[in-house]
Amino acid sequence: MSKSHLKRGDEVVVIAGAHKGKSGKILELVSEKQRARVEGVAMIKRHLKKSQEHPNGTIAEREGSIHASNLQLKSRYDASKRRQAKPVAAS
Repeated sequence: MSKSHLKRGDEVVVIAGAHKGKSGKILELVSEKQRARVEGVAMIKRHLKKSQEHPNGTIAEREGSIHASNLQLKSRYDASKRRQAKPVAAS
């Protein structure tokens, strides 16, 4: 098991990839693959077979995983130079 800068429940921001700029809370860490599931980010659809709960089957939407290197703690992201307000030139 490798050490990670993230923990379950941390507020994070996606800093790279297709979901860049989105933020949420970490629901689960997959340490073997160095990935995390973030609430409301990287949503995927799963087709479920017919069952007693869903007699006609259904399409369930849930969070996909994002590599840990593409995530940054929200507190650190807010304090970074990238987040600081830049003066807008009057034109």
